[in-house]
Amino acid sequence: MTRCSDKDNDEEEENYDGPETSGSTREKKSSKGEKHVSFPPDEKMVSGFAEYTDRHVDSCLTLTEVSLAYRRSCDRHQVEPRVCILEQLKMETCVRGRMKRLDLGGERLDLGSCEALEVVLKSLCFDFINLRAARLEENGASSLLDMILYYESTVYLDLSDNTHVGTSTWRALAHLIKQSVCLSRLDLCNVSMVDYRARSLSKALQTSHLAILHLDNTQLSGSPLFSLVGALKSNRALLKLHLSNNMLNSYQDAMQLGDLLRYNRTLQTLELSDNAIADAGLEELCEGLRLQMGGLKVLLLKNNQITAHGMLHLAKALPVLKTLEVLDMGNNSLGNRGLQTLKEALMANRSLLHFGVACTHITCEGAVALAEYLAESPQIQRLDLQGNEVRVGGLMALCLALRINLSLATLDLDSTPNHEQDEFLVETQKRLRSEIGELCLANGSRATVAMETAESPPAEPPEGPVEDVVS
Repeated sequence: MTRCSDKDNDEEEENYDGPETSGSTREKKSSKGEKHVSFPPDEKMVSGFAEYTDRHVDSCLTLTEVSLAYRRSCDRHQVEPRVCILEQLKMETCVRGRMKRLDLGGERLDLGSCEALEVVLKSLCFDFINLRAARLEENGASSLLDMILYYESTVYLDLSDNTHVGTSTWRALAHLIKQSVCLSRLDLCNVSMVDYRARSLSKALQTSHLAILHLDNTQLSGSPLFSLVGALKSNRALLKLHLSNNMLNSYQDAMQLGDLLRYNRTLQTLELSDNAIADAGLEELCEGLRLQMGGLKVLLLKNNQITAHGMLHLAKALPVLKTLEVLDMGNNSLGNRGLQTLKEALMANRSLLHFGVACTHITCEGAVALAEYLAESPQIQRLDLQGNEVRVGGLMALCLALRINLSLATLDLDSTPNHEQDEFLVETQKRLRSEIGELCLANGSRATVAMETAESPPAEPPEGPVEDVVS
C-alpha cells in the first residue's frame, strides 16, 4: 500500500502530515497537531497490509471482544466510550469481519475519540461509515481519515455537512481518495467547495478508484467546476456524478459540462437537477451528448429552467444516442409544444428506457404526442406523467397506444383523477386508468417471463433413442 507520507510535487502534498513509522514494534505517530495513529515499522508495511486484508476475512474476534477492546482504548486515551458505538457493536450482525455500517452521524469527535476508534477500524470492515455532520475536530478528523485509508475500513464514506474542517483534513481526504483501493462511494454534500478544496479533490480524482461521487449543494459553479471537469476528462473510474443544487449556470458551467461529456467515456450517470442550465446550457450539453457514442446512461435535468425551445437541441441529440437509458426533464416548462418538438426524435431513439416529464405543463395535447411515441417504441419501460393536466382525451390516447406497445411496464399518473365537472367523465377517467394499469402490468409480466427464459439454462438433450422419448 502506498503510504500517506509519499512525496508529491504539489505543494500541499509536501506539507502533508502523513504517517511516519519507526522502531521494531507498533508505536504512536506524532505530528505537529499532536495526533496519534498506530502503524507498524517500515519493514513490515507490506506484510502488515496483507495481514489486515486477511484479518477481515479470517478474524476470530467477536463483536463482544471488539467492544471490550474499544473500552480499553478509550481508557488509554482518557475519553468516554461512545454509547452509540457500543450499541452498534452490540446490535449489528458481523459476517466474516464485516459489518453493514458504523454510524457516527451528528457525534462530536475530538482527537482522543478518533484515536480510540482505531481498535474498531483495524478489527472490522464496514460497508458504510457515516460521518455526516459529525462535528469533527481538525486533528481528529485527519487522524480518522488516515486510519480509514490504512485499514481500508469502508466501501462508502459520508462526510456531508462537515462545513468547518480545515486544510489538514482536506489533505488527508485527498490522500484517502487517491490511494484507497476499497473506497467506492464518497458523499461530500452541503460542503462549500472553495478553490483550494476543489483543487485538492480534483487532483486526487485523477488517480482514484471512486465509482460514485455526490457533490450536491457544494457551490461548485465557476472555477471549482472547471477544476473538477479538468480532472474527470481523463478519469476512467468514476461512474456516477451527482451535482444537483449547485447554481450551475447556462454559460461557463454548461460549457464545462459539455466538455466533460465530449471527453469522458466512462461516466454513466450525471445528476444535474435543481440548477439553472436553461435552454442555452442544454445546447452545450447536447453538443457533448452527440459525441457520446458510448458511456452516459442516465441524465437527470429536473428543475433547470428549460423550456420548449430547448427541446430543439435535445431533438438533434436523441436520434444518435446509443446508450442513454434514463432521461428526466421533470419540473421544466416544456409544455405541449416541447413534446411535439421532441416526438420524432424520441421515435428515432432506440436506447431510452425511462422518460420523465412530471410537472412540465402538459395537457391532453402533449399526452397524445407521447401516445404516438409509445405506439412506435419497442423498448420504453417507464413514463412519468405525474403533475400534468392529462384528462380523458389524453388518457384515451395513452390507453390505445398501450394496446399496441408491448414494453411499457410503468406509467406514472397522479393518484387521483384530474378534476372533471361531469360525473361521466370522472368515471371514464377511472376506467381508463384501470385499463392502463392492467396493460402495463401485462407488459411487465411478459418482460419478466422473457428475462427468466433468457437466463434459464438450455434443456438437456433426452437420453436414449428418439422413438423411445416420443412414445
